[in-house]
Amino acid sequence: MLETIIILDFGSQYTQLIARRIRELNVYCEIHPWNKCPELHSGVKGVILSGSPFSVRDPKSPAPDLSSLRGIVPILAICYGAQYLAQLSGGEVAPSAIREYGRANLGFVNSENCLFHGITKGSQVWMSHGDTILSTPGSFQIVASTPDVRVAGYQITGEKTWGIQFHPEVYHSLEGKKLLSNFVVEICECQGTWTPGSFINLTVEELKATLSSDRVVLGLSGGVDSSVAAVLLHQAIGPRLHCIFVDNGLLRKNEFDQVLESYKGLGLNVKGVDASEKFYSALHGLTEPEEKRKAIGKTFIEVFDSESNKLEGVAWLGQGTIYPDVIESQSVNGPSATIKSHHNVGGLPDYMKLKIVEPLRSLFKDEVRKVGKALGMPAHLLGRHPFPGPGLGIRVLGEVTPDRVKILQEADAIFIEGLKEWKLYDEVWQAATILLPVRSVGVMGDERTYENVVALRAVQSTDGMTADWVHLPYEFLSKISNDIINRVKGINRVVYDISSKPPATIEWE
Repeated sequence: MLETIIILDFGSQYTQLIARRIRELNVYCEIHPWNKCPELHSGVKGVILSGSPFSVRDPKSPAPDLSSLRGIVPILAICYGAQYLAQLSGGEVAPSAIREYGRANLGFVNSENCLFHGITKGSQVWMSHGDTILSTPGSFQIVASTPDVRVAGYQITGEKTWGIQFHPEVYHSLEGKKLLSNFVVEICECQGTWTPGSFINLTVEELKATLSSDRVVLGLSGGVDSSVAAVLLHQAIGPRLHCIFVDNGLLRKNEFDQVLESYKGLGLNVKGVDASEKFYSALHGLTEPEEKRKAIGKTFIEVFDSESNKLEGVAWLGQGTIYPDVIESQSVNGPSATIKSHHNVGGLPDYMKLKIVEPLRSLFKDEVRKVGKALGMPAHLLGRHPFPGPGLGIRVLGEVTPDRVKILQEADAIFIEGLKEWKLYDEVWQAATILLPVRSVGVMGDERTYENVVALRAVQSTDGMTADWVHLPYEFLSKISNDIINRVKGINRVVYDISSKPPATIEWE
């Protein structure tokens, strides 16, 4: 049984970071809404309760029944989770006397406590809460404090249950990874055997058992996720995998031909389909981002239904869904809010008889790349920047037309090629050019112009859950701006996006 840490999500913006830190310890973990805790099995080694934007004093705040967990598996409660456990046990939680947000230092640490082994006095931690624990029951042993927060950490006597007021998952908590390692490795006794190699072996065996002698049709996008999913499926079922690469009219410049060429040598059975007119027709008149995403997703399904019907014995639709897609698409009262819908998450319409197989559904983006490397895939495929499933359909803000896509494709090609020429491409996690639904006044050749504005975006990230904008050289930005304006008819202004995620998302729509 795969050893697993369960994370119960109370809606914290940091919940995904907890999962990332656990995965970095080569331990598998899953995020579940607080009110949908899965039944414990022999592989569950521990449970983590996340923070939350709610106050435990709010009668509508998340209030799970933890009786099936406490005393059975180790529990680490973070921020809201710690406050909830304290209040549930008879302690007092009240509004903080001072604002407790940002860096703090542990003035007291009980290093004899196994959760705090190796954590030094004075260690910097990150606080983010509006309530504080004023008092705890007698069964609570305080194991960490800051000058302003007396109960920064506690353990419940007789239980492998801890609560901490700070966030060990963020980088600002300088020894947070050590604390999480203490919980996962020392307390939960996880062996750390979840590696790319073990994932491949387990997944291929599961795919063989699940798919049996069935055929699978999979939509390739040219990106890392669908490519790795295809190679995994090919290892499991060989030529019974049929890959389809659709030109939706929303790809980058010349991408259709380039991607088909890049798949040569992988042994995949790939068919190219030009369906661009269908997508433009479906997008006609749409300007709202969610409507565009759904129209693109619906058209993808229709194209695949048509293509799959041309094949005999196809029972499954393979998809490159990854874990952030799943997390950002789920929404229950309390857990991480739905940011946007994903066209490859959520099932198929009744008329389509295919079942879904998603071999990468449990992986973050950086883990997908590690799996691809372990599979021996070429670096030029694995090093490609992430590209959204709806393509340029959500980078052309407002209505999507062939002419507006053409303008964006030309500008985007200059930006991407420039990053490669300046040896900046591999230093950027994702780069994008966005065509804005505004026009601005300019002067070209002593004449007044009134043309389009594009925004350039380049971010650094590990998995797409959080991201920071890249400080590209001014000289580079100056040249790219000049090249775009001079070479792309219809653009007279270029701006650079310097917002991070959160609060912004990587894509504009």
